[in-house]
Amino acid sequence: MNMGTIWTVLGVIVAIIIAVFLVNILFSVIFWAFKLLIVLVVAAIVFAVLRSVFAKKN
Repeated sequence: MNMGTIWTVLGVIVAIIIAVFLVNILFSVIFWAFKLLIVLVVAAIVFAVLRSVFAKKN
């Protein structure tokens, strides 16, 4: 193996490590955004229920 081949193999290994790191970050951000969306929907439902329960009855 010559030096070019070694650098190519090392480059591929580094690229895979960086890709795994970036994918983990991306999935954690997507999970956080999805969790935030669920919290907002549940909060809106709870707000609507509380508003109807405590509304003044005329």
